[in-house]
Order: sequence, then C-alpha cells, then structure tokens
Amino acid sequence: MGDNKSPSGSSKENPDNDSDANPLAKDDSSLETIVRKFQDSMSVKKHKFWETQPVGQFKEVGDSSLPEGPIEPPMPLSEVKQEPYNLPTPYEWTTCDMDSEDTCLEVYNLLKNNYVEDDENMFRFNYSKEFLRWALRPPGYFRSWHIGVRAKSSKKLVAFITGVPARIRVRDEVVRMAEINFLCVHKKLRSKRLAPVMIKEVTRRVHLENIWQAAYTAGVVLPTPITTCQYWHRSLNPKKLIDVGFSRLGARMTMSRTIKLYKLPDSPVTPGFRKMELRDVPAVTRLLRNYLSQFVVAPDFDEDDVEHWLLPSENVVDSYLVESPETYEITDFCSFYTLPSSILGNQTYSTLKAAYSYYNVSTKTPLLQLMNDALIVAKQKDYDVFNALDVMQNESFLKELKFGPGDGQLHYYLYNYRIRRDLKPSELGLVLL
Repeated sequence: MGDNKSPSGSSKENPDNDSDANPLAKDDSSLETIVRKFQDSMSVKKHKFWETQPVGQFKEVGDSSLPEGPIEPPMPLSEVKQEPYNLPTPYEWTTCDMDSEDTCLEVYNLLKNNYVEDDENMFRFNYSKEFLRWALRPPGYFRSWHIGVRAKSSKKLVAFITGVPARIRVRDEVVRMAEINFLCVHKKLRSKRLAPVMIKEVTRRVHLENIWQAAYTAGVVLPTPITTCQYWHRSLNPKKLIDVGFSRLGARMTMSRTIKLYKLPDSPVTPGFRKMELRDVPAVTRLLRNYLSQFVVAPDFDEDDVEHWLLPSENVVDSYLVESPETYEITDFCSFYTLPSSILGNQTYSTLKAAYSYYNVSTKTPLLQLMNDALIVAKQKDYDVFNALDVMQNESFLKELKFGPGDGQLHYYLYNYRIRRDLKPSELGLVLL
C-alpha cells in the first residue's frame, strides 16, 4: 500500500484550449502502452518492494486467465504480526492524534514543507489542518492507522502515513478496504528507506482490523495501475495563473483576451441551485448511490458517509444541489474540495487556491450546465483554478467548459485485489483525496 501524487500545479494549462497540447494522446493511454514504455525506458528500475507484495505485476498485464478478486486469502488474525516493524535505530513509531491541536499542527507542517511537489518545484500541496481532520476522521476511522515516525532524540515528527476505512464496490462485490494516503518522509531522510517500512506497518495495522484490501493513488507508475487518469484545469483567475507560471499565455493571445475567454456569469443559472444542507443527506445519498452503480469501481456510500464527505465545510468541501422549484425534488448534485498549493519562490503570491471536482450527479440538469454553475460559485469564492480528473462522466464537459489538459497524471491502484483488465477512466467512480 502506498501513495505519492503529483500536485496539479505541475501542469501547464493551454489557454487556447487546443486539444493538441495534450501530452498523452488517447491512443497512448492504455495500461499496456504505459507499461511497455515504462519497461522500455533506459532508467527502468526493478520495484523490489512491490514485487514482493500482493499487487498486479507488470508481467501479468493482458493475461485474461487470472481470476478477479483477492490475490492472497486473509490469514487468521492470530497470525498477523503483533509487534510493529523495526525502524532504523534513531527513529520510533508514534500514533498521531488528529484531535490534538499540537499533533495536527505537526502533521500540517511536515506535509506543508515536505509533501508532493510538481516536477519543476514550483508548487507544493498545502492541505489545511481542517482538511486533514476531515480526510482522516471519517465514520469508523481507526486512530492507530494515523502513523508517524519521530526522531528519538528530538521527538520531531519526520514521516507520516495514513489509512482510513472505506467500502469500495468492485463490479458486484462490496469490499472493505483501507484508503492509504499522505505518505510523506522529510526531505533530509529520503535515503533512509523509511517508506517501505511505513507501508508494511500500515498494512500490518490494517490487517489487525481484519481488512485485507486497499486503494491508493500515485503520480508514478508502480505495479500495476487499474487505470490512469489525467488532470484537466479550468482557469478562474487567468492573470494570476500566468503570473505564477501555472499556465502560459497562448500563441496569438493577449492577457485581456485570455481574461475575457475565461470570464463566467456572476451567478448560477439553474433554477433551484443551492447549497447542500443536513436535511438533504438522505436525498443526496439516494442520488449518489444510483449514479455510482454504473461504474466498475466506486465507493459504497451510506448516509453517514455522505454526511461526512459531502456536507459543506468551509474551505474543505463545497456541495450544491438542484431542488426542483415545482416538486421540491432533489434532482442534481455537484461538489468540489479545497486543496491549495504553496507557490514556491514567487515574490507576489504565496498560495494557489484550487478547487478539485469531487462527486457530481446529473439527472434533470445537463451536466455541462451543472458544472458551469460549479465553476461560477468557485469563482465567487475566489478560487484561482478548478481541477478535474477525466473519471466518471467528466470527459463530457471538460473541453466545452474550457478546461485544458494538464501534464499531471494520476494512477489508481488496488492492493491485494486483481482486476482482470485495466479500466478506462470513465469506468472509475472513485475520487481519492
């Protein structure tokens, strides 16, 4: 189980919205192509750790004789290792209590200064403390899965990895899983080989709860993605995005033409479009469950999950719905979460405020119109950019709403669960934070 994403800030948006700027043509995005390119690369390195784990291996790609489902059966709980794995001598395990203001601040600072950067070291994810508490304390969470590593001498927090419980449906099978996230090692300790020990330790603790599968994402190719998705970006504040190097001025474009190109209406256009409230949880749950049932891999949300993950929380998650003015029926739903990035080395700006498309359901309002309203409210709230993966039905609105393809890709993985063939992004109904 592991996690290592790239911030969408690594992506260069194309203000002309020219689809030729897509660095990965559609024909090249199949898993077989990615694996072949990966294996042909001169810099290919053996994944010694992952080759020992119950994950799909590159040599199995395309082998339709392998059964779908768990790769290894669960072992008796009495056989799960009871003691933590050994860390290098100067370090010790700690369980991070995210209810504690001091611990939450330590985790925030570790991630703020050492978590994922783009390839050009211009942007780094800056998850807020509120966001971390939301992400790590869903219904039924285990505090023991919030794992830190401290230096014994200074007690400084130098590494972190987490899991949260989830029910994820794969085709017709609902599987209890852990979602693994926030694997972060202090920059000065990257050579200490802490990450494999941390992955083994979080796996051990997940097994102790009788859970044997996991889901995670990474910006790098590991054995073996179930699908590879692409980030798309929609400018909301084009001048700032160009000033900080997130996107560039298109050929034959002036700044004033670019600002005009991305201008949005002042307020949403859909009648009955409003913010989600607690009383809407049952209706939104029904809407979402019905929608997600069409995807091969998707979360199995109940009302408690919907209340936790989708009820609006300031600067964490925003959710809007369409309530029919005539029947008061909830017909449509859209949501996005807030994940700023620190802007590194810029004299004028320190933070890029980014909205990330989360779960969207359209039944009566066209998805294009619904998402345009989502862009409008994000612009009202001073977001600089709206990001979306090409998962679910997102591809249907991306170009039309002037999203540009980025150079950031996100690979999805399942641990100890084989899917016989790689999925198209449009077959995936799961968004991991």
